[in-house]
Amino acid sequence: MTITDVRVRLVKRDEGKLKGVASVTFDDCFVVHDIKIIEGSEGYFIAMPSRKTGEGEYKDIAHPIKTEMREQLIKVILNAFEEEKAKPQD
Repeated sequence: MTITDVRVRLVKRDEGKLKGVASVTFDDCFVVHDIKIIEGSEGYFIAMPSRKTGEGEYKDIAHPIKTEMREQLIKVILNAFEEEKAKPQD
């Protein structure tokens, strides 16, 4: 499976840990929206789309199963995030 497109939208809030939201397309035929880019104490990380259960827990709706795919996804999303941050903002 090949990542064929990554789009990042910056969140324009000065407060809070959510810094952006990504959409990733695989093989030009499947897309996952709402991957969150979050600023943590040790840098940025991603959180896959999730929903709240009846018990108040959050469960991922979609996520990589293999470590290699997760690492690739993190790398391409955070690279696209840094590129987007470097662009002049309106």
